[in-house]
Amino acid sequence: MGFTTGLLGGFTLTTTLLYLSLDLHTRNRVYQSALLHQQSLILTNVVEPLPPSPPPTNREIQAGVLERAKDRWNAELESNVRKLQHVDWSDVRTRMEEGVSSVYRRAFEKGREVAPDPPK
Repeated sequence: MGFTTGLLGGFTLTTTLLYLSLDLHTRNRVYQSALLHQQSLILTNVVEPLPPSPPPTNREIQAGVLERAKDRWNAELESNVRKLQHVDWSDVRTRMEEGVSSVYRRAFEKGREVAPDPPK
């Protein structure tokens, strides 16, 4: 091993060990600080408890024109669906049959009035 490679290898090893030991020391200090802060809060709350937090307030946001239009559309759609759910479909069918038969009957009666009788 030459002088340059030995010097660089030793420098790299020393720097790496120094960096890792400082990083470990820093992490330990941060962890200890967090523990001390937590213990301090616990002891403070035992002596002087925090006042209870106020209940959350209801937030009301003013809806824009688009949101109001959507709400109106949804309400109208919902009312129409409810109407369709409560329809007696057999009654609708009988009324439709009666209407079609009356139109058919009237058309043939007018056709008989207009058309001349066939000669005998």
